[in-house]
Amino acid sequence: MKPFPVNLTYADFKEGKFDKAVLAVGSAENHVFHLPFGTDTLVSLAIAEEVAKKVEGLLVLPPITYGVSLHYDDFPFTLTLRPEVMIEVLTDVLDSSIRQGINHIIIINGHDGNIAPIEIASRSIKVKYPDSFIASLDTWWVKAGELLPPDTFEVWDGLGHAGEGETSIVLHLYPQLARMENARGVVPSFPDGLDIKWKSSEITPYGATGDPTKGTPEKGEKMFKALLDCVVKFIQEMEKAGWKYGEKTEL
Repeated sequence: MKPFPVNLTYADFKEGKFDKAVLAVGSAENHVFHLPFGTDTLVSLAIAEEVAKKVEGLLVLPPITYGVSLHYDDFPFTLTLRPEVMIEVLTDVLDSSIRQGINHIIIINGHDGNIAPIEIASRSIKVKYPDSFIASLDTWWVKAGELLPPDTFEVWDGLGHAGEGETSIVLHLYPQLARMENARGVVPSFPDGLDIKWKSSEITPYGATGDPTKGTPEKGEKMFKALLDCVVKFIQEMEKAGWKYGEKTEL
């Protein structure tokens, strides 16, 4: 396991020859009766740490353990940052990393409420530092479903807060933290067309959406491997390309 900067000495940092970093972003919020409050942080950090084992020179930054969870705070015990505060936290972390000489940064996000703040913070940093490179895995729970065969999941494509997919990956990574005897959920019904900005208490009486009872460690292992392969391949391809993208063609 690569050390966090909190454990790193300056000598370790120099010897590591780190030229890029990975930042896990999570939350501290209710994950119903069967998963830990820190699920989003634990999963995103596990992905970040495992990717760093496979990519030379990749520093694992300390995770951001709080997120924007206002839409879940009807269910205890949820701790949340305001969106504007989350934007500032992310901006300062990215800015600090770049000023310390690491300007290739991969973000692994574990929570839906962080997507907009990550977008805003990353865009502002890219404007401030045009030579920086920032890429984000915004929704691993969606990406896993895109990478795996369509018959991998049984209910709602494995989606949901503490649902089939999220429960599966926790069962694979941290089986000792899951209490499956308490698992329950509901699949909400949304109209087609537009994206409704819901609060969790409007769409589930438990806090969970999807069907966590269908979660298995075997599904979680497949998800985790597919996500690792995806992120590692992305970084390796960007390094081969000299972190260049958006090739211009004459029209």
